[in-house]
Amino acid sequence: MIRRALVAAALATTALIALPTGPAQALACPENYLCITTYYSDATHTTEVGLREELCDGTLYVWGVRTNYSDYYRGPC
Repeated sequence: MIRRALVAAALATTALIALPTGPAQALACPENYLCITTYYSDATHTTEVGLREELCDGTLYVWGVRTNYSDYYRGPC
């Protein structure tokens, strides 16, 4: 009985550790800044799969998918 409880607890712990996290959230872009977040398919950052671009006039362009692999650029207008 105790052995079954320990096995169940170990499986539950493993399941919680193995759960994937959601994609990274875009950072807030301050006023009068150009902000570009580029999302990639994996950690090598070779295949671009998404983009979030906030222009100086407040225009927002978004395409593709968000992933945990990204580059962020922020520069003054």
